[in-house]
Amino acid sequence: MLKDLIYTRIGAVAVLKEKVEAEVKKLEAEGKLKTTDAKSFLESIETKGKEEEAKFKEQLKTTLKEVIDELGLATKEDLQKLKEDLK
Repeated sequence: MLKDLIYTRIGAVAVLKEKVEAEVKKLEAEGKLKTTDAKSFLESIETKGKEEEAKFKEQLKTTLKEVIDELGLATKEDLQKLKEDLK
């Protein structure tokens, strides 16, 4: 389920990016948007997208850690400590 959510988000972002780029190119071709403005706009969208992706990944990590804690699952660190204790 989580994997599906991630893939859905990635797919939605890709489709949105394509649509925005197509619309910007259309406005540029119609002379309603300067080439430099179009490039600047697309770069700002890309930067914002990367920032949002980083935020999403961080939120996902936090959520997964909370779920692992709630379920009482062993982490890598827990297993490593157990191995050291058994030596």
